[in-house]
Amino acid sequence: PTGTIIADDELAAIAAVCAERGIRIVSDEIYHGLSYVGPTPSMLSFAPDAFVINSFSKYWSMAGWRLGWLVAPDDLIDQCRALIGNLFLTAPSLAQHAGLAAMDQQEVLEGHVAGYARNRDRMLAALPALGLRSIAPPDGAFYIWADIGHLTDDSLAFCEQLLRDTGVATAPGVDFDPVHGHRFMRFSFAVSTAEVEEALRRMEPWFAARATSRFPSAR
Repeated sequence: PTGTIIADDELAAIAAVCAERGIRIVSDEIYHGLSYVGPTPSMLSFAPDAFVINSFSKYWSMAGWRLGWLVAPDDLIDQCRALIGNLFLTAPSLAQHAGLAAMDQQEVLEGHVAGYARNRDRMLAALPALGLRSIAPPDGAFYIWADIGHLTDDSLAFCEQLLRDTGVATAPGVDFDPVHGHRFMRFSFAVSTAEVEEALRRMEPWFAARATSRFPSAR
């Protein structure tokens, strides 16, 4: 949930260990293309026999269209076809045609990435002023993972109250980490810059009111 991108040398090391031990790699690359730190290679660059899962939901801005793909090693193609054939027949024709059209809109899609980058920079600059200084700057995707342990030990109740009071929806850390997530929250900036600015405007007094007192725990 942090938007961290694994460095090339670490990917190579993972691939080497898996090859040595006969482990098949399944690489979820659904956020591929949404990078703010330069090009990011696929795991296939390091492990040609890896499984790679991707989707039109993120980079192609087609969330909800239920369209994606799997890159599988040659020796397991038949098994994959047999498995998939028992789960579903095919993606909807409309979604497939929409996906083909989206693949021809590179300029538009890169414009989306540029917009996410602007929103990312704006939020990274603004959140410390709200008292959120322990932040993981995202390398990719469109989320910011922030430590709120100084404000609460119940991220679910904290995010629910923020939503009720300001109308700003965020994700409690427990959605992603049942062990330590009670002290984290996640912000999404996959919206317009105007919406980011409005959310920050609404959150500023709300966080300011909690700067000197700890949010009560519901647990």
